[in-house]
Amino acid sequence: MTGSKVSEEIGNRQEGRLIKPKAPIRRFDVFAEYNRLKGLQEGLPPDEAEGYGLWVAKVVASRSFGGGMLSRAAAKQHETEHAEGGKEPADKPKWHALNGKPQTDELFEQEVVRRMGQEFYDNVFVPAIGEAVQSGKSYNAIRDTIRREWRP
Repeated sequence: MTGSKVSEEIGNRQEGRLIKPKAPIRRFDVFAEYNRLKGLQEGLPPDEAEGYGLWVAKVVASRSFGGGMLSRAAAKQHETEHAEGGKEPADKPKWHALNGKPQTDELFEQEVVRRMGQEFYDNVFVPAIGEAVQSGKSYNAIRDTIRREWRP
């Protein structure tokens, strides 16, 4: 076993047992978490960072799979917000919405955390993605390698 594989396996253990996800870890999950952490770095409160991470992941996924107006409208909204000098309008809603549905922290918990399992999310997934973000790695650099050994 290579050194990184040994440390990865040790990092997936708690009380001597291997912690596994309940479902396969998708690029979508990695991207949502990566952007949640980026949102926190930019000063978003934790609940809004979760909603933001989920929203960005869905916008990008819809572009990748030929999403039509959904991705263009969301991208235009995001570009407009950043073109205004990054200043948030006073009446800006707390949550980004897709098809009229707010992308909230509760939805992040349902679609990302519960899918893989709270124990795996807290003890394996968050620390691994967090370490990658802290070390300055790009999403593209980690999207496949970080989840390679994570199997249900």
